[in-house]
Amino acid sequence: MQSLAGKVAVITGAGSGIGRALAELLAKEGCHLALADINAANLESITSALRQQDRQVSSHILDVADRAAVFAFADTVLTHHGSAHLVINNAGVAVSQTIANLSYEDFEWIMGINFWGVVHGTKAFLPHLLEHNAGHIINVSSIFGIVSMPSQGAYNASKFAVRGFTEALRQELHNSNVQVSCVHPGGIKTDIARSARFYQGINGKCDASRAAADFDKLARTTPEQAARVIVDGLKAKRPRILIGNDARLLDWIQRLLPSAYPRLLARLMRRN
Repeated sequence: MQSLAGKVAVITGAGSGIGRALAELLAKEGCHLALADINAANLESITSALRQQDRQVSSHILDVADRAAVFAFADTVLTHHGSAHLVINNAGVAVSQTIANLSYEDFEWIMGINFWGVVHGTKAFLPHLLEHNAGHIINVSSIFGIVSMPSQGAYNASKFAVRGFTEALRQELHNSNVQVSCVHPGGIKTDIARSARFYQGINGKCDASRAAADFDKLARTTPEQAARVIVDGLKAKRPRILIGNDARLLDWIQRLLPSAYPRLLARLMRRN
């Protein structure tokens, strides 16, 4: 297990959810932190809390969909901290809408953050990691990067893309000391459902509050539990990190029934 003490960890989407929990846990592990989020209030909250613990923390308001901004962020981090060892591309959003009714604006919005944000973060820091032949890139996909669901086509597309991008990168770097991991969380108790652009759910109805309540029922894993699984995974240099019993079950079902799993999932959803 690799030690994280003294390492510089870069985390996007660090103001809430898994990103915030990762920042808190990595601080306890002895990491210095470069935290980025588009929400200034959330970012200030976590940054202030960690600085009170006498951690070296830098704070960066960042739209990960903006390529130039991400590359400028990387330059700032490397100047301020002198290095980067762990790059965790975590920022993400959600859209619930059928593909027939999905607008291009919403599709571009979610891909810009969920997929291009991962691409920008990876490519901005990768030259530094390769130059030093060390480090770890951790890209957050989803269990919805393994199985697809109706009304989640845009989210599925973004998270499947993260998975494919990350797995290809891992193969390309197999002869280096730069590690690459893809994270697949199941239902995590975060505010992603409440901050999603929600139009139409699986039952065809538009009820954002009901969707958030249903998500809360299904989300069994806390952000703190998810962060611990991720940190344990990167310490062990695991290439694939599944979070939650639901993620492990759905992954197993997809492997066992790659063509039939949608019918099984539909029956399970009707019971809930």
